[in-house]
Amino acid sequence: MLGIDWRKTAIALAAGFGGALVGVYAGVPAGSLLGSTFAVTVAALIGLRPTVPPFLRDFGFCVIAVSLGSGVTPNILSELARWPMSLAMLAVAMLSVIFICGWILQRLFGAEAPAALLATSPGALSYTLALADDRGADVRFVMVLQSLRLLLITLLLPPLIGYAEGGAGVAPQGDAPHIGYGAGAILLAATFVLGTLITRLRVPAPIVMAGLVLSGIAHGAGFVSGRLADPVTFVGFTVIGAVIGTRFAGISRAELKRLGMAGVASTSVAVSISVAFAWIVSLLLSLPFGQVWVSFAPGGVEGMSSMALALGYDPLYVAVHHVFRILLLILILPVLIRFAGKRII
Repeated sequence: MLGIDWRKTAIALAAGFGGALVGVYAGVPAGSLLGSTFAVTVAALIGLRPTVPPFLRDFGFCVIAVSLGSGVTPNILSELARWPMSLAMLAVAMLSVIFICGWILQRLFGAEAPAALLATSPGALSYTLALADDRGADVRFVMVLQSLRLLLITLLLPPLIGYAEGGAGVAPQGDAPHIGYGAGAILLAATFVLGTLITRLRVPAPIVMAGLVLSGIAHGAGFVSGRLADPVTFVGFTVIGAVIGTRFAGISRAELKRLGMAGVASTSVAVSISVAFAWIVSLLLSLPFGQVWVSFAPGGVEGMSSMALALGYDPLYVAVHHVFRILLLILILPVLIRFAGKRII
């Protein structure tokens, strides 16, 4: 039915929701997202091959996308006036990550220039893998390092932010207003329809873009106010965590161990660079350090945006920066690969 392996789907959902519940009740920041990610990753690594069907994945993205738009307010234009400098700094940080980490992978781990550049691309995973296949780069190398980057950042960023800010920024959202289930269902359905339509236009993160626009307009115009109900948000975060974890299915332990050092090294350098730029921007613009770091961290737009929601940061600021990063990567990666040749630097 529908070409779905229900046994593997059941494994992913059981591990994901089990891990999410443990994460939430343990008081872990972004507990549903992180708990699900960790549990499904473990299931994948021990050979259970969990999978998340496309319709569930899209539902999770719809939930995250609609939640992102809840950060839009009538005075959003005055806030946008502060962000050009932040976006410019993000662009510089991105190029620094690509060239420095790519050089490390090539010089210390023997990667070819195209694979090294694509493996260190801070985002746009599906586009990066498609480009690797098109240019004849080592797709498995790119996929494993990109997945490790996403996993490590998703798991480690919240506790690191909590430590750096002394617990600040992790704001409980239990008293925040909620939109009704009916309005929420309409926004989710509209997001799915629009996201599906613009997918044909090769828009990056199409569902996230669609939900951000639709929900943002609805909130900015005053038609609705608040975020989705907690149970809906919990399910959406859990599904996204499961999607991240399933990317490790089919990778042998030996291969994971062989590439693990390269992934940890490049991710550590990338995170360090993002920390430095985030600290500078937070000082210049008087923004919370954690909020800027989540925005600059080389994670996925869905994961980082949902993390911002769970940690109590401005989701719109985070989403705008991550979508900007994806758009910039789509423009510059083919150019960088073309001119890199055999050596990055």
